[in-house]
Amino acid sequence: MTDRQNTLGPLHGVRVLDLGTMIAGPVAATLLSDFGAEVIKVEQPQGGDPIRKIGPFVEGEGLWWNVEGRNKKSITLNLREQEGQELLKRLVQDADVLVENFRPGTMDKWGLGYESLSACNPRLVYLSVSGYGQTGPYSRNAAFDRSALAFAGLLNMTGFPDRPPVRPGVAMADYQSALFGAFAVMLALYQRDVQGGTGQHADVSLYESVFRFTDIMTTAYDKLGLKRDRSGNMHFAAAPGDHFKTADGRYVAITISNDSLFRRLCTAMGTPETAEHPDFCSHDARWRNIVKVNQWLADWIATKNTDDLVQIMTDNGLPVAPILGVEDIVNNEHYMARDSIVTVKNERIGDLKMPAALPRLVGTPAPPIEAAPLLGAHNSDVYQEGLGLSAAELADLKARGVI
Repeated sequence: MTDRQNTLGPLHGVRVLDLGTMIAGPVAATLLSDFGAEVIKVEQPQGGDPIRKIGPFVEGEGLWWNVEGRNKKSITLNLREQEGQELLKRLVQDADVLVENFRPGTMDKWGLGYESLSACNPRLVYLSVSGYGQTGPYSRNAAFDRSALAFAGLLNMTGFPDRPPVRPGVAMADYQSALFGAFAVMLALYQRDVQGGTGQHADVSLYESVFRFTDIMTTAYDKLGLKRDRSGNMHFAAAPGDHFKTADGRYVAITISNDSLFRRLCTAMGTPETAEHPDFCSHDARWRNIVKVNQWLADWIATKNTDDLVQIMTDNGLPVAPILGVEDIVNNEHYMARDSIVTVKNERIGDLKMPAALPRLVGTPAPPIEAAPLLGAHNSDVYQEGLGLSAAELADLKARGVI
């Protein structure tokens, strides 16, 4: 018995069929698997999930796959073949959740849409993640993370005004959709199991997952005609606020969002009278003079080494964070103290460090993380032990490309 089996998470007993590829759908399933759900990753026989083939690699294994394929079982199944579709319907009968992120219409074309599979199992929670959602004129348009960031308005306000829009350094739309996807599954399971409901179809789109996090962009335009354009690192809730360069050539992120913090900042800088200056005496005044107030702070920060600056700010209860690179993160005392990074044992390519499961639950913590599986590693377990197929039937299905 593995360490994971000895520590049952709060989702122990929930069975998930993960039909997704790449990030948004599969990571929603990963978030569930982190807390004990049994996630069966259903992959095409030839090559499996494309994320397996995206580097960097260690001894031929993709590291991205090893992070997002963790805690899962892998089976191969050709959903384009009728026999494969019939096998999936048998698997669905004992599943709680199905996750897919194909282009809308694809699952219906295979006879595996929500209506068809809910007939096999009325208690099934069926999560569909797509670029533009299951309805609407753009629903069947192709989309990736960058497409959603653009369509949701985020790229239009990210970067500097004299340069092209800038994408975030990670796949934000995919990961935010994964989070909404896992949340949708939990809502549907609660409605089903606690409120006496049935299964249902959850529709999560990449663009809406980003759009939900654009705070007051739409409301401010609706009521005041205000347009959010690219403004570099400035934000209307931070005055002063920017990424400031220190004397030792590093950068720190500072946000001062109210008058009390600004008075504290002025005291820490040894100029308490600045808090009464007409240009700086209120947040609104400081925002109107944001370039001036940011330059005032930048000049002071440029005289301080990073460690000294952080100490001064921290001692005065002011928010500051050095902008860390990964080499800083893996050696940071706070990351270490909270076990924010875990080490996952992988017998094939050695131990792997990766982000820990979140959120933290004190009463029912996440079980230890298990390594991502090789393609089809659990075919025997799922098809023979789970569905009762014989070894000969399994060999025949494999020879004909069904699994």
